[in-house]
Parts: sequence; structure tokens; C-alpha cells
Amino acid sequence: MLGTRTVRLPDCRPLLADADDLTLVFQPIVDLAAATIVGYEALARFPGAAGPDVWFAAAAEAGISAELEALAIHRAMAAVDALPPGTFLTVNVSPHLLGADVVQEALSVRADLHRVVVELTEHTQVDDLGCLRRQTDALRERGALIAVDDAGSGYSGLQQLAAVRPQLVKLDRALVADVDSDPVRMALAEMIGEFAGRIDAWLLAEGVETTAELAAFARLGVPLAQGWLLGRPAPEFRPLDPDVARLVRTQVARARLTESVASLLRPVRRYEAGEDTHAVAPAVLVGPHGEPAALLLSDPRTGEVYTSPVSLRVHPSTGIDDTLRRALTRPPAQRFDPVVCTDPTGDVLGLLRIEDLATAARAAR
Repeated sequence: MLGTRTVRLPDCRPLLADADDLTLVFQPIVDLAAATIVGYEALARFPGAAGPDVWFAAAAEAGISAELEALAIHRAMAAVDALPPGTFLTVNVSPHLLGADVVQEALSVRADLHRVVVELTEHTQVDDLGCLRRQTDALRERGALIAVDDAGSGYSGLQQLAAVRPQLVKLDRALVADVDSDPVRMALAEMIGEFAGRIDAWLLAEGVETTAELAAFARLGVPLAQGWLLGRPAPEFRPLDPDVARLVRTQVARARLTESVASLLRPVRRYEAGEDTHAVAPAVLVGPHGEPAALLLSDPRTGEVYTSPVSLRVHPSTGIDDTLRRALTRPPAQRFDPVVCTDPTGDVLGLLRIEDLATAARAAR
């Protein structure tokens, strides 16, 4: 893939004289409410002391950055089948290289991208955001989820968020560090979390390194977190350390996540979209990968069954007041539709009725 070209690092060593020089390590992504690992990020590693940024910069100088990224994607695609049950793998791709032939070829190694999260890294200027949206939509159709890295790091990043509408938004490390002692960082993290909720995305706090930072994000109700405190990158898919799991459960309990929507979940029937059956409302119509595609509802006045788009999805750790507020700011046609509750992989856990949310919110006051 990199051919026979010899590209040298600043210390004159060749860049990837052997394709096996590129290896992967996997850093866990933790569901804070459940204190379990729900995914891993695939991170490229190279021989020697130079970090990945140096290697990718050298490849960019040599004009083969797409080839190097494609090699890393190939490695990640080969690891998907080894994932522990119920987890996903995040694969990093520079947005300006997503359309490159070698990158598309690497992503085509697997026809079914279920359990793969394509993470758009680096906020390099993308001239055609419409093209980027079409490329990410094509990946979604094959089952992939889309993530945007370093949210809050600049205007170009906000442009990509607006254009791509990702399912996963990773909070910039600059906003994560010392968030517990900086009210400005806390406010910005809360604002980006609100934005993520409005576009039906999960917020992930990346680079959590201290217990105080973990506690701050637990109080905010951030569903996902990643960082050295929770698990360091390793060459295999390691389980969550029991001591870390206890730490997460303790912080979440202190954040009073018992006031989350989890206690209000109602079970719901699921039917495959397009299934020829006498479906009973209420129900969720799911797509080929189990993702919620539409709601099947019944008109209380006429009893007529109809479909409605899924206008709001939340994680079970989301607060009751926050969910109710977001539900009541939806378009009038969907304002009183049930809210779909899913886990981080997109599987439907149940429905939340507006009446239940309102009653619980009123009782809490």
C-alpha cells in the first residue's frame, strides 16, 4: 500500500520500511451509568520514541498520508471480529481524506460496518461539507456510527458538527482537563452536551485523568468517558479493572443519577421496518442493525395506527428534567411522542412517556 517509497523521519530513519511497523492499541470507552466498557478506540503505534503525530506528519510531508491512514484502517477492520460482545470499535479518519480511494478501499474491507464508529479527527479545513455529509451518510447506510473528535476546539469543528450530524461527539481534551475547578470549562462542556442532545448524539469526555474530572462529568450526566483514569491503551481488548468499575459506580452514585430516566423506562415491542405483520402500537420500528428507525403509535381519539419519526433518543443516565425539556422543545407534530431510550450502541432499551416524565419532574420539586 505504501509501495517501495522510503520516507524518513526527522532522525533519518525510514518511515514504515515494513508495513508491520504499524500496530494498534485499544483504549476503552466507558458507559458511566453502567460502569462497563461499551467500546474501544483503535490507536496507531509505531516503533521508536516518536509519537503517532510525528509519523503522520512525516507521511503528510511525503504526500502519502492517505496511504498511512488506510493502513491503520485495515488493521482496525481486521480487529472488529475480536471485539467483546456488546462493544464497538472507533476508527480514526481525517475528514479531508475520507474520500481518498485508498481510504474508501480500506473501509470497504467489511461490507457491514455495524459495531464500527468512524471518528473524524483533526479539524483540517474541508472545502465541501456537502460531500463530507454524503460520504458519512453512505457509511451510516452500511451500519457505521459517525463521531466527531475535539468538539469545541474551533469554528471548523462546529461547522463539521452542523454538517455531519454525528451520533457521537467527543469533547476536546482542553475542555476536559481541570473541568472540576474551572466553571468556564464546565459551562462549555454543558453547552456542548446540550448541543449533542439536540442533534441526537452521545457526548464522550475524552482524556479523563483524575477522579475530580470523572466526578464533574458524572454530575453533568455525560454518558461516556475515556482516559487514563479509566483504562490505558493496550494491545488487546482488556476488560474494565474492578477497582475502576467501583470508582465509577461511586462517583455516579454521588452524582445522584438515581434521578435519571432509567427508572421511568417502559418496555416496548420492536418490529423490523417494512415487516409485513399486524404490528401493535406503541412499538419501535428498527433498521437492519437494530437502530430505531420510526415509532409506531396509535391516535388516542380514533385508534388509528400511524408512524412517526424518532425525534429524540436519550441514554438511560440522562436527567428527567433535561429529557422533559428537550422533548417539549421538539416540533409540534412530535412534541408529545414517546422518547426512545437506547444504549450507546444504538439498541433500544424502552420508551419514556411524556406523562411519566412530567409527573416525575413535578414530584422532584
